[in-house]
Amino acid sequence: MAIKNIIFDFGGVLVDWNPRYLLKNYFSDVDEMELFVKTICSEEWNAKVDAGYPYMQSIKDMQQIYPQYYDIIQALYDRFDVMLGGDFPNTVELLYELKGMGYALYGLTNWSADTFPIAYNMFGFFKEFDGIVVSGVEKMVKPNPEFYQLLLDRYKLIADECIFIDDRRVNVDASEKVGIHGVWLDNFDTIRTKVFSVLYA
Repeated sequence: MAIKNIIFDFGGVLVDWNPRYLLKNYFSDVDEMELFVKTICSEEWNAKVDAGYPYMQSIKDMQQIYPQYYDIIQALYDRFDVMLGGDFPNTVELLYELKGMGYALYGLTNWSADTFPIAYNMFGFFKEFDGIVVSGVEKMVKPNPEFYQLLLDRYKLIADECIFIDDRRVNVDASEKVGIHGVWLDNFDTIRTKVFSVLYA
């Protein structure tokens, strides 16, 4: 069956998100900054807000636990845009190329409902998408197979007609379990070749 749809993850694929872009403005001690990332702006914290926990409530929670970092924690929201270091040219160019070839574009992202609009307004390529599903809105995250199925059902897509691109192998593996053709972005220099190898298989 021919591929008709390309599904992109966002963070790590199209958007360069890293809290250190912001935190380096507040910490002169790299070790202290890394401790902040590990304990406060951690993978667990991000997973919680990605799954639908209100971002501002998470800020307030952390401010109560770590009052010595009150202002820096507040900046995680007030200056969220600074954590978005830019886009990844290879995948953005690929996105426009695929759109120009007539493929429909969809997004499936683990992202807070409260902060995704900031990113959406920063990057023009988001306007190219035919549909976007955000974990924080749906309160469902990758690699939950139901999250992929939600995208397919909402936009009436056939799994075998879709390619899914993600920088996390576990998310790619999960997409394949629901019948989507998964492409793991492990190298920006080879991603176009990998996608086109599936398109013309």
